[in-house]
Amino acid sequence: MSLKSLAAKIFAGIIYKKTQSWAANPVQTQQKVFHNLIAAARDTQFGRDHHFDKIQNFGDFKKYVAVRDYEDLRSYIDKVVAGHENILWPGKPLYFAKTSGTTSGAKYIPLTKESMPYHIEAARNAILLYIHETGKASFVDGKMIFLQGSPLLEEKHGINFGRLSGIVAHFVPKYLQKNRMPSLETNCIEDWEEKVDAIVEETINEDMSVISGIPPWVQMYFEKLKKKSGKEIGDLFKNFNLFIYGGVNYEPYRAKFESLVGRKVDSIELFPASEGFFAFQDSQKEKGMLLLLNSGIFYEFIPTDKFFEENPPRLTIGEVELNVNYVLIISTNAGLWGYNIGDTIQFVSLKPYRIIVSGRIKHYISAFGEHVIGKEVEAAIQDAVKNTGVTVSEFTVAPQIEGAVGLPYHEWFIEFEEEVYNLDEIASNLDHAMQKQNDYYKDLITGNVLQPLKITALQKDAFQNYMKSIGKLGGQNKLPRLSNDRKIADQLKQFKL
Repeated sequence: MSLKSLAAKIFAGIIYKKTQSWAANPVQTQQKVFHNLIAAARDTQFGRDHHFDKIQNFGDFKKYVAVRDYEDLRSYIDKVVAGHENILWPGKPLYFAKTSGTTSGAKYIPLTKESMPYHIEAARNAILLYIHETGKASFVDGKMIFLQGSPLLEEKHGINFGRLSGIVAHFVPKYLQKNRMPSLETNCIEDWEEKVDAIVEETINEDMSVISGIPPWVQMYFEKLKKKSGKEIGDLFKNFNLFIYGGVNYEPYRAKFESLVGRKVDSIELFPASEGFFAFQDSQKEKGMLLLLNSGIFYEFIPTDKFFEENPPRLTIGEVELNVNYVLIISTNAGLWGYNIGDTIQFVSLKPYRIIVSGRIKHYISAFGEHVIGKEVEAAIQDAVKNTGVTVSEFTVAPQIEGAVGLPYHEWFIEFEEEVYNLDEIASNLDHAMQKQNDYYKDLITGNVLQPLKITALQKDAFQNYMKSIGKLGGQNKLPRLSNDRKIADQLKQFKL
């Protein structure tokens, strides 16, 4: 055992004990975070405008601070972007993470000297808890690759602007720098396909032990490696045994990944965003990710079925229930207050509090009141193709109403790995799986309001080509699993087989 791996095991034990301490006292931990946030921001413009001096408890907070999205907070953020101080949080942010919005155009999410360390510690601690539970630490001696955005930053008014993954790249610990790939030069390439080609050249002869990134883009990297080397990834990287991912559910990609690698590989799921690092998988034995209650973020939870009511209930950590779909609302030490990040989650454990990401509050299908969410379509497609010998590369779903022959239906756009001869059988399996996942959908089918779903098979690389056509190939960009309109669906028609 190397000195580095021995040190990692010792440090992992320390972090495990610290994590157990706050996880065992969730309500008190969140109350402490809440009071610290209010006290710190009392004299900011936002704090004065929203009577932080009168806030003694969460009830007061709900009275003075409404739930808001980026547009609602934009007047404050624009002042910070322009260089003003003490607006949302004391002083100025260290960084602005630039993200691509929909209605808002580019969005700028502040990262402060108080919030930035938690982004780094969370990713580190996820790996350390894996080491503590499994005893596996030898991978720290191998090469590690993180498929991420460019680390190049732009400075305005004393604040650096860039993509979150690029910002985080500046904080890789020194003890990992020698192991880390790709090179800075390659990491700075903006064109995603060109960048992946360069990463392939750099890594094809290396001993890669850890690979991290969003599953569809890591899959693209694997496919290019296999094509160039003629080998399975597991033969190319004999010591590759840990995949770290976030951003999208890994399960729809797992079969394809294991086919490319040639064996099963341990994985760690992360839940990072520009707005904060919310959770990570703390156990290989338990379902879900540990919600980080001690990371400068105060959480609220609104049941999704009540979210669009005039005054929906706003719950704290001690009030949540298992297997209920909640919209995640945050207040942070980067100056976001009552902020709706758009993600929906479900608790799969309350001791400790572990979650799964179930979808996006804006990404659903409810053309007829069925309110189908991302978690349901992902589970259904895995169930439908199980034991069929068919592999799904990518998919998305949309309602078909005006263009339907007969009753309307849900249209599934699926890119398969191989030519499929039993499409009708898979469509039937998929429809039955969806009925098991969603009772409202089942009622609409059995009540002859909807006809069973239909599958439109797409050409190979259809989704990559679509993302490229809209300028969102690679990086942190993700394709919505489902939409309540036809904007994506109508563009995908051009890739129909």
